[in-house]
Amino acid sequence: MTDTAPHPYDHVLPDSLRHADNFKWTLFGDEVLPMWVADMDFPVAPAIVEALQERLTRSLGYYQLRGDPTLKQLLIGKLERDGFQGLTPEGVAFLPGVVPGLYAAVQALTQPGDEVLTVTPIYPPFLSAVTDLGRVLKTAPLQENRGGWTMDFAALEAAVSSRTKLLMVCHPHNPTGRVWTREELQALADFALKHDLSVVSDELHADLRYADAPEYLPFAAVSSDLSGRIVTLTGPCKAYNTAGLGIGAMVSHNPELITRLEQATHGLMGHPGALSITMWQAALTGGGEWLAETVRYLQSNRDFLSGFLARELPDVPYTPPQATYLAWLDLRAHPRAADIQTFLLEEAKLALNDGVTFGAGSQGFVRLNFATSRTLLQEGLERLTRALKDSSQ
Repeated sequence: MTDTAPHPYDHVLPDSLRHADNFKWTLFGDEVLPMWVADMDFPVAPAIVEALQERLTRSLGYYQLRGDPTLKQLLIGKLERDGFQGLTPEGVAFLPGVVPGLYAAVQALTQPGDEVLTVTPIYPPFLSAVTDLGRVLKTAPLQENRGGWTMDFAALEAAVSSRTKLLMVCHPHNPTGRVWTREELQALADFALKHDLSVVSDELHADLRYADAPEYLPFAAVSSDLSGRIVTLTGPCKAYNTAGLGIGAMVSHNPELITRLEQATHGLMGHPGALSITMWQAALTGGGEWLAETVRYLQSNRDFLSGFLARELPDVPYTPPQATYLAWLDLRAHPRAADIQTFLLEEAKLALNDGVTFGAGSQGFVRLNFATSRTLLQEGLERLTRALKDSSQ
């Protein structure tokens, strides 16, 4: 497919998206263009649709509740290709989503009053999992450099203490889109080992990496010394646009850690649904071509967004993401930075995620979801530009 040929995603328009089942497109009024929650506007892969339709021809009674063996083997094979070697079926357990895995890790690997450390900005459930469960949240801000966002190891050292028991990592990172390099991950592993920390790594966005990103390496694969103390969370719902079929997995080279997370949430966590199992199987066996083409379209959208901002809003700091379909825009210089999300809703009729929910120091940032048609992306950027320029006059 050439760059000049129409792409099927170019025809995705509001009429097909604004229906009662679509949270993203119905939370705000019809005049608002929603570019917020991490949910793509694209149709689901045909291989997944076909598999779900076929599954409905068979019974929907109890399925393999102890962990579908077919899906386990498919997932282990996929993770091995990503560099996650040496997994066993005992080191894999399924979840109704990745967010429950964050809560399970905090519940199982810490006690009330213990400190849990992460970096900011960060996906909001990293923060709420700590505070909701009565642990003490410690954060270290990422560094903002000309070349992008980086780990600040001095800030991490300043934040850690003898009461810190768990380090929570997002790789690739939400919301900045960084794919942490081997060197960064090795330094982070050394930090965790030095301070005797357990680790949970959310790698949900790993399949949404762009061609110009650093090589992806699972955090658990960086150090054999680390592998016995880290739980990795993963799932298909971001890459394959199936958030409505919630499912995730927690994996570890140390099956005892998986057992601890399962026991800590026994009777509370619930199971992924039968159709979610089918969806993930289909994604792993027949969704590869769809995913590759979708990532190419997302990269072209990212590049379009980068060019647009450089021309029209050159004073808005922004680093193109290396993965994810999320752009982290710095609007802290705007007069309405204190309520920037409300300002954009009212003046631009544009819904973006408010930076304040991503942790201390993030007020004035917004997160923009560019996983939509080029037409809608351009409209959203034009709305953003008009609102910002009008307010500066």
